[in-house]
Order: sequence, then C-alpha cells, then structure tokens
Amino acid sequence: MSSFSFALFFALLSLLFPFISSSNSTTTTIPLSLFNTKNPSQNFYQKLTHLASISLARANYIKKSQDSPVSTTPLYPQSYGGYSITLSFGTPPQKIPFIMDTGSNFVWFPCTTRYLCTNCSVSSATSQSIPTFIPKSSSSARVVGCLNPKCGWIHSNNPKSRCQDCESPTNCKQVCPPYIILYGSGSTGGLALVDTLDLSNKKVPNFLVGCSLFSSKQPAGIAGLGRGLASLPSQLGVKKFSYCLVSHKFDDTGKSSNLVLDFNASGEKTADLSYTPLLKNPVVSEKNALSIYYYVSLRKITVGGKKVKIPYKYLTPDSNGNGGSTVDSGTTFTFMNRGVFEPVLDAFVKQVKGIPRTESIEIITGLRPCFNISRQETVSLPELKFHFKGGAEMTLPMANYFSFAGETDVICLTMVTDSAFGPELSTGPSIILGNFQMQNYLVEFDLKNEKFGFKQQMCK
Repeated sequence: MSSFSFALFFALLSLLFPFISSSNSTTTTIPLSLFNTKNPSQNFYQKLTHLASISLARANYIKKSQDSPVSTTPLYPQSYGGYSITLSFGTPPQKIPFIMDTGSNFVWFPCTTRYLCTNCSVSSATSQSIPTFIPKSSSSARVVGCLNPKCGWIHSNNPKSRCQDCESPTNCKQVCPPYIILYGSGSTGGLALVDTLDLSNKKVPNFLVGCSLFSSKQPAGIAGLGRGLASLPSQLGVKKFSYCLVSHKFDDTGKSSNLVLDFNASGEKTADLSYTPLLKNPVVSEKNALSIYYYVSLRKITVGGKKVKIPYKYLTPDSNGNGGSTVDSGTTFTFMNRGVFEPVLDAFVKQVKGIPRTESIEIITGLRPCFNISRQETVSLPELKFHFKGGAEMTLPMANYFSFAGETDVICLTMVTDSAFGPELSTGPSIILGNFQMQNYLVEFDLKNEKFGFKQQMCK
C-alpha cells in the first residue's frame, strides 16, 4: 500500500477519538437475500463476464492463502453474486447490511460518517449513501485495547509483537493495531471494536467487529462465517447453521430466504439431508488462512453418468495444503484447478452432440464451453453430479451449471479455471464450490458433529 494510503488511513483514525474509552430460544433466524449492486448500464454479457472474472479473482485469493491480518472476500458490483444479511449493532441498535461469507472469519462494517469507499458500484436505489455504523451514537461501542485477547484474533496472538508501545504488561494504553485487509479485487482498513450484537432473540455484548474507515470496491461489510475465532458462528457459540440460497433469477427483486443459527444442536440429522464429513483443515506453517475454510471430501465427478478422470492429488489436500475441496458462499461460479476443469470440459464437449460450440462468446465471457442452441427445438445436456465421501450425491439441476449468455441463443458452463497461459495455480484448494451451484439447495454446516448436509428444495 502506498504511503499516501497509509497517511489517509491514519488521518481517518482521528474520527474515532470521540468515542475511545477504556433469551431462551435456541435458534435465531436472519433474513437472507441477494445483495443488490446492480449497474443498469451493463448488458448481460458484461455481467456474466464480470462474474467469471470475480469468481476467478476470489479463487486466486483463497488459493494464495498466505498469512494476513484478516481473511475476507471480494464483493460483486452487479446484481449477480453475493447474498446479504442485516445485523443490528450498538445501543441503541443500528441496522447494517453484510455479505454472508463462509470463506472468511471476520465481521466488519463501513464505519463513521466519513467512511470512504472508492470504486464501489452500488444500485441506483442506494447510490447516494452506503449504510455505515456510527460508533459515537452507540453507548456500548469500545475500541479494543492492544492487550485484549480478542486483538490476537486478528493480529499476532503474541502481545509483545503487536503491543510494542506498551509501557508494561499491566500498564498499556495502546489500542489494538489497525487492520488492513488486502485481497483479490479490493481492500479495507479500520480499527477493531467491541459492541453489542442485537439478534432477534438475544443480545450479545462485547462482540468483536471491524470498524472500517476506508475500502476499495467494498459497497457493504462482510459477515464471516468461517472457522476462525473472530467469525460470527464462533463468537456466538453456534453449534449449527444453515441457509437456502434463492435462485439468481430473483436478483434485485427483494426475494429472500433465511440464515438459521442454532445454538443448541443435537446429534440428530435433519430430515432428508444428505451428509458428508467436514474434514480437518490442513495445518501448514505460514498458511493459517487455510484453517478457516470448510473442507469436504469430493470423491468424484460424473458427467452424463460417466466418471471424469481426475488425478488424486486434486481431491485431497497434501502436506502443503494444496488440493482438496471447499464450500464457499462468497464465490459465485465454482472454481476448478486446470487439472480438474479440463477433463470436465472435455466430458461435456464429447457428450453434447449436434449443438455447435460458440468460441467467440467463450472469449468474451471467459466461460467454457458455450453452445449455440438457437436452432434447437429441445436441448438435452449431460447431467452433472458431485459424489462425496459417505455416499452423499449432489445432482445439479441444469440451471445451476449452465446459464444463458446474451438473449436466448447461447448457453455457457458456469464454472471457471485459471488461465490457460502460464503455469497452473497449484496452491490452496483445487475445487471451490460456489453459490451459483448451490441455488435452491438447503445447506447445513453442523459444527458440533463436523458434518456438511444438503438437499435440493425451492428456497423461499
């Protein structure tokens, strides 16, 4: 980051000085909706192209899982992409929208009246302002001190390394160092706060949350649902959470479903769900970010009932944390390493007969393969199925893996891979299962019993 950016950041910190100072229900339901960042000037080709590129940028960030102060996600400056929830913080409560993200472990919101967001596309309905949290309007907001153990959740857990300005271990007026988060397509920075999270059926005091003072390409905050100590489920002590993602065809319509947080989950399985184990995360020096993802064992992929030949190294993480599969609500289109994607691509190309491939659209969108169906009375495409450890099978409806590109004459496979030019990006997970493939699926993260469950259903 440039010296100008750092100077700007610390100038904005002064905005915080005015407020610096030393239920019985077992479930909470939070409305979940498609995040609206629609840019009306973009045509459908541009939207699809951007979704492909932002999915790839997201995958590159996840796969390059080097240690950083906080792991977070890029957002999507169009109608397709993210799913949002609204949470209330402070006393009295202030409602703030967040992007729900199972691939990060920190919760932060745009903060103060002087919040600065560059290159942030928002819908015409909200272009005048981005909802921000006002700390001085909350009587329960406090800046986190450097010696507070929660400061170690986002920085080094060694107080000596992060609190170098403290006079002594017992006498320290230093605040927790600012966080600056860099990722695939943007950045954010601010100070760590603790404040009251006001849920529908309970109040949670001293919840760690980031007060971001500036961002780039971040029109909303992030609610991290990953495995880290600072994540929403971890701080709340959630035993299980689930959600159902409404179809992307309802983008910008206001249609929503629910994120359900279960604080007292039993060992019983939810009816009709198929389950596969959540795997132990790879433990790799200087790659602590790998510890926050939800790994599952994807054993094989079939196209049209035929097994795709995928080298074993892509299906299981090795000692360096390379390989394996994760589930990530913050990724739109599923990412596959080139060694996985190319055999899947070949399987579709070989089995789709009599429908011409449209390489010009592939170049525009970055998606492959694309087929021109303008002269087809009926279209039959091979079935795509994911097979998981324990026998769980996810048979995707065609709308979850093919999308129209343009009007009605071309369809493209909605999965991405790294560039065909240059070496394969081999670090990190080989397969990142995105939210486009999970449309109209109820998915459950059973943290108590370490299981991932799913079933196809219409999300309401």
